[in-house]
Amino acid sequence: MRVGIPKGLLYCKYHPFFKTFFGELGADIVTSGDTNKNIMDMGVKSCVDEACLPIKIYHGHVCSIIDKCDYLVIPRIMSVRRHEYICPKFCGLPEMINHSIQGLPEITFEPLYMQNDSQIYKWCLSAGSVVTGRKSKIKEAFELALKAQKRHSTGINIPGENLTVMLAGHPYIIYDGFLNMGIVKKLRSRKIGIITEEFASKSILESQINKLTKRPFWTFQRNLYGAAAAFYHQQIINGIIYLSSFACGIDSVIVELIRFRVGEFPLLVLKLDEHTGEAGVDTRIEAFIDMLERRSFHENHHTPYGKRLYSSENPV
Repeated sequence: MRVGIPKGLLYCKYHPFFKTFFGELGADIVTSGDTNKNIMDMGVKSCVDEACLPIKIYHGHVCSIIDKCDYLVIPRIMSVRRHEYICPKFCGLPEMINHSIQGLPEITFEPLYMQNDSQIYKWCLSAGSVVTGRKSKIKEAFELALKAQKRHSTGINIPGENLTVMLAGHPYIIYDGFLNMGIVKKLRSRKIGIITEEFASKSILESQINKLTKRPFWTFQRNLYGAAAAFYHQQIINGIIYLSSFACGIDSVIVELIRFRVGEFPLLVLKLDEHTGEAGVDTRIEAFIDMLERRSFHENHHTPYGKRLYSSENPV
């Protein structure tokens, strides 16, 4: 049996688990290629207009492999942390795919809660039963998949010459070079250091989260706000670049929380959709870097963190 796994959304985080699990069951794994313009165009054509760009691109990845597989893995990831949830569109992703794309093979519909091993195994029993009826084989494949997943890690932590920025955003934007228009290469060409949420101190992140009036409902909100607040608190970054997909409701909350926390600290929000031009993104990145360099040069009389030295709130 050929099992298709689209290379979009949280594939970047969990592909070792899914590929190992179905591979150990004896299936031939079929993955879509890296995101490109053709995949994006297929996704835009097949998906509803109101969806964000990552969801549209995921539709394109599905379209690119539907005629190459007998079974399609569309993970309905509901939650990865207790009392927190993922984006609402993830919860309805199989239905979106099923009603938007014609000629689909059988797809997975079972909800996937990833807070603990027993809940993940429940999903594996449902999804794996299509490939094999042997529960012992499913159990063995599940255990090997867990081990493969635990060996996997993501994150960017590249030191810079003088400046370092936090590159913030959902992982499926940060780690998709087409979707983010190669921003990592653009920053490295200017010798700018890059750090992502994965390298935030867990204890400081938690302490920053605990200062909120209410704990975050969304896991993405918790991770991104907590990491930004932690880096800002430690004073290890010179600015924040937030990559946000147009029409993302969760991002609209996260960005405002970060703004409230960091005040006048440099924050660049880049909104991305299928109409975003790379030239415009390049111009904004260049202007932001130039501003960071000026702030660094004049830091003796213009503090990079906190309020200005001379202001109506802080008179001489």
